[in-house]
Amino acid sequence: MSYEEGMRRIAESGVDSLRGGGAEIFHPEIREQIAGDKCTGEQWLRIHEIWHELGKRSNATMLYGHIEKYEHRIHHMEQLRQLQDKTGGFQTFIPLKFRNQDNEMSHIPETSVIEDLRNYAISRIYLDNFDHIKAYWPMIGRQIAQLSLSFGVDDIDGTIDDTTKIYSMAGSEEQNPALSTQELVNMIRRVGRQPIERDTLYKVIKDYTDEVFEEDTAFRGYFDLPVVSNS
Repeated sequence: MSYEEGMRRIAESGVDSLRGGGAEIFHPEIREQIAGDKCTGEQWLRIHEIWHELGKRSNATMLYGHIEKYEHRIHHMEQLRQLQDKTGGFQTFIPLKFRNQDNEMSHIPETSVIEDLRNYAISRIYLDNFDHIKAYWPMIGRQIAQLSLSFGVDDIDGTIDDTTKIYSMAGSEEQNPALSTQELVNMIRRVGRQPIERDTLYKVIKDYTDEVFEEDTAFRGYFDLPVVSNS
């Protein structure tokens, strides 16, 4: 069936949003080398465009830190920015750090923390028509996720289960990724941000700003950063 028919059937089955996976890098020169068995960048963008035309929302990702250059990252974000200008259907952009264990590109060194944070900041500036920038904390670790909240990120995902096994196998910072609601709330509070629970479409479920938890000292591995006034 056509993309249009497939997306229509998915929507009629009750799906309200699409994940952003599979975007990798759109530039054909790089995409052919790292994801030659997946759809093309043009096909990925067209599928999401059709989805947006149905009045639905989706996310977008970018896999960075492998064989691509800065120009390929910008090309990727430019394609997303143009489609967002056209449809307004994207909710969040999620840069995904390449981890080099147990794959055919294990010889490639991983990006530094400074490079990761710079990439978040540039993504936030370049994709000014995206409402949200997300850091996937199981991939980069909870401390770097905390830092990213000062570099343009406003979403760090939530409580995680075993569905992140693929990232653990690739060498993610969190080998057994799981955080309780209380841990997440404290993680966000400790860097001066406001913890909000949302649903998939970014509607507020609960504001944890003033939530009081029972005393729990099991918050090792978090930063306590000074809160800088916007004034």
